[in-house]
Amino acid sequence: HQPGHKGESGDHQGRDHGGASHGGAYDEAGEGGQQEYHDEEWGKPVHDDRKLFEMLVLEGMQAGLSWLTILNKRAAFKEAFNEFDYQKIALYDETKIDELMQNPNIVRNRLKIKSTITNAQQFIKIQEEYGSFDKFIWSYVKNRPIHNHFKSEADIPATTPLSDRISKDLKKRGFKFVGSTIIYAYMQAIGIVNDHVKGCYLYVPE
Repeated sequence: HQPGHKGESGDHQGRDHGGASHGGAYDEAGEGGQQEYHDEEWGKPVHDDRKLFEMLVLEGMQAGLSWLTILNKRAAFKEAFNEFDYQKIALYDETKIDELMQNPNIVRNRLKIKSTITNAQQFIKIQEEYGSFDKFIWSYVKNRPIHNHFKSEADIPATTPLSDRISKDLKKRGFKFVGSTIIYAYMQAIGIVNDHVKGCYLYVPE
């Protein structure tokens, strides 16, 4: 269950776990930070709005890149984007965008940076409407995580009807970089879906 965006061809775009068994140590292609992320965060339910926003930003930033690249830049993103404080990010102007475009430690993609600002603005609107983004996003599963029972990573889908639906709803609200593949990876990241496969020590049998 490589945390990640699964490509059209069925492969996870660079987010594989270095060929290691689930929950096991990585081989030389794997990275410790990715193992830690898999063990400590991936698939665990998140209800804190700032963390929910952080993961939405990181998943959007990952589009076309490897998850390892994003994990390695995570601390730099946090510093560059005011600790993912969406209230502050919503107010970023062109000067701030230019400043971020000069920062070699983050993904310098103007569209992705602008989408982070747009998404912060829409995120706040959802909070105003629902009380919290947490209430909004978890309402799709009635606050109950989906525990899947896949035998191997190859069985994990790139998208599901639910990720299609959430993606469509977010796009309608003006969010950017929220295609269904990104949203399915987001659902895994925030624990709405637990895709730890059978054989991984974090697998949850029902």
